[in-house]
Amino acid sequence: MNKRNLTLITAIILICSVSLRAQQPALTPDSRAMLDRISADSLRGHLSFIASDALEGRNTPSRGLDIAAEYIASQFRRAGLEPAGDDGYFQTARFLTPEHDMAAFKLEIHGENETITVPNSQVSFSIEGALSLKRAPLFKIDFKDSAALAELKPEQMDGRIVIAEVPDIRRVEPALRGETFRNQSAFMSRLTDFKTALIISIDRTSTSGSGAASRLIDPDNRRPVLASPVAVITVHDPRVIKFYDSIKPGAAPADVSLQLDAAIEKPVKLRNVIGLLRGSDPALRDSFVLVTAHYDHLGIRAGMPGDNIFNGANDDGSGTVSVIEVASAIATLKGRTQRSIAFVTFFGEEKGLLGSRYYASHPVFPIEKTVADVNLEQVGRTDSSEGPQISNATLTGFDYSELGPIFQKAGELTGIKVYKHEQNSDSYFGRSDNQALADLGVPAHTLCTAFVYPDYHGAGDHWEKIDYANMAKVDRMVALALIMIANNPAAPKWNDANPKAARYVKAWNDHHGK
Repeated sequence: MNKRNLTLITAIILICSVSLRAQQPALTPDSRAMLDRISADSLRGHLSFIASDALEGRNTPSRGLDIAAEYIASQFRRAGLEPAGDDGYFQTARFLTPEHDMAAFKLEIHGENETITVPNSQVSFSIEGALSLKRAPLFKIDFKDSAALAELKPEQMDGRIVIAEVPDIRRVEPALRGETFRNQSAFMSRLTDFKTALIISIDRTSTSGSGAASRLIDPDNRRPVLASPVAVITVHDPRVIKFYDSIKPGAAPADVSLQLDAAIEKPVKLRNVIGLLRGSDPALRDSFVLVTAHYDHLGIRAGMPGDNIFNGANDDGSGTVSVIEVASAIATLKGRTQRSIAFVTFFGEEKGLLGSRYYASHPVFPIEKTVADVNLEQVGRTDSSEGPQISNATLTGFDYSELGPIFQKAGELTGIKVYKHEQNSDSYFGRSDNQALADLGVPAHTLCTAFVYPDYHGAGDHWEKIDYANMAKVDRMVALALIMIANNPAAPKWNDANPKAARYVKAWNDHHGK
């Protein structure tokens, strides 16, 4: 190789090197100072309140959920965020909830020697319609005996009520839940074929029930109820358990009477909490980057022995306080980002993505001007079932859009490995609030640290178990990625080369007139 060619190649390498460095975002002193404001102690302070027993698990709806909403709004106010709801920081959703008159409820089991009247405090059920039965014959089925179930004939079951011990999937070991769910589906399908009117399921673990479980209805966007084809009432009465144990499988020497009036729909007010940092660029300030999390959890499970408050520290108290902390930090930047950044916490994720779906139906910021949604979920626990997750984070639907590489770059600058989880990345994409925005074409993903961990949806998910130092580090990465998106004139796009993103590409095109 001659000297002239060597000089030319060297020059090209230097030019390429300078070009590559120019593509890497630089951490300015202002941005470094902003990131340093994200504090493990501050996160611990927020979460020790959000996930405290005082908020009673933040069920939707509940007093604890309302207190959490007020706390989030107060922190947005403290950070100087612009209120963006219809009522200050609150986007108000007026839902309906069906409620039964439990004073009129009556369940009696008439045996040979006694009649057991089950108190309404010792039943749990999810039935909205009326149900009236008078002296219907009872039939015992052993849930575990699938062979006996398969041999049953319709004439044996005609007009009978079934009593069984159907397991509560929430109390089954995680490794066995899939098999249990399949067994339950087969059990319910078989009883549907028999046109069974009612299943009485006994519960040995508690002596009190939760009464009528209600669902929440958006009156402007009613969706069909996918109710069980067979009504199930779980009974927590020790007398019924004793009776169940005393009889053999098959036709029982007993009958059942039940009176349950239809539920009446009553109004309930729910709230998303929304704060805005207005952008600085005249052309880009009317476009929006969303960072979201759900602030609800499962509430109190009545009748459970011991701790029955499901505090939801990691799911999703961790995402909620991360939204607060990231908002507070970015608000301190001397120069605002070019695009606007909206910070949103949703109600009712655990009830079926209710808050995010409500927002999607009633967007505060125009969907065609919303360039991305980064949803934070389970970012606090590092004790994953797959091993410790230190300085790691992953996005669902990792290669569905251009957000994955952006977060990887932010991770490189903050010491976080952002990666695609080969098993869970795609399968978990639709399991959190990002889905409602993605359905409208907004590039939207959920970022998490651990998909599965001890106490997931359990009463033991307490704030003391959070790795706050690691969560602060992850939040610094998130804050930097948000700034990168908000300062880039080019909005992130869906990956149209990935067939799994095709429906979202189409939704984006529909909203942008393509």
